[in-house]
Amino acid sequence: MSKNIIVTGTSRGIGFELVQLFAKAGHNVLALSRNEKPIQDLNLENVSCFSFDLNDSKAYQNVKAFIEKEWGQVDVLINNAGALLNKPFSETTISDFETVYKTNVYGVSELTRVVLPFMKGGSHVVTISSMGGVQGSMKFPGLAAYSSSKAAVITLTELLAEEYKDFGISFNVLALGAVQTEMLEEAFPGYQAPITAPEMAEYIFGFSLNGNKYYNGKLLQVSNSTP
Repeated sequence: MSKNIIVTGTSRGIGFELVQLFAKAGHNVLALSRNEKPIQDLNLENVSCFSFDLNDSKAYQNVKAFIEKEWGQVDVLINNAGALLNKPFSETTISDFETVYKTNVYGVSELTRVVLPFMKGGSHVVTISSMGGVQGSMKFPGLAAYSSSKAAVITLTELLAEEYKDFGISFNVLALGAVQTEMLEEAFPGYQAPITAPEMAEYIFGFSLNGNKYYNGKLLQVSNSTP
């Protein structure tokens, strides 16, 4: 049975691969990214996309209007979009932190809040975090804003799972290790990850459709290595 699935951060990397996997499996997808062209160019049936900026408060109304008009309900939301900053802490500014948190924390929170009224029992919200946001994990200089923002959405997920457990809506967060994406190259130039974006997308694809049968309010560390 086809499901209605929203994925953010779809112009490249894991999000780009996820859209194709869901479409191939016959699901309806709303692909959200500031740059919608990569998905548009694929010309996939049952995939809708429009330019969406997590920092633009009006953009959320477009998402709400689309759901109301086209679908009526949402089965899966994958908060995959992320902003990276790799900069020594002493050089960062308050606006640097604001930019990263606006996308990685406030954007996740706001889109989830907008989509939740359209979800019912059995729905699943999956947020993509990072091993850098996991307490006790290996940390790296230059990623203070990024990794701390990724820690914030782990706790947010735990709180939402508790708040919505009586509605039958599940919330889980995946802390990814090294995946060969453009973002990894920005964080660790020249590092070669053991997992490709299509491989990680396969895992997230399966987890988003079935993981809520087994988990709720959980952080799963999807990592076989750390740079």
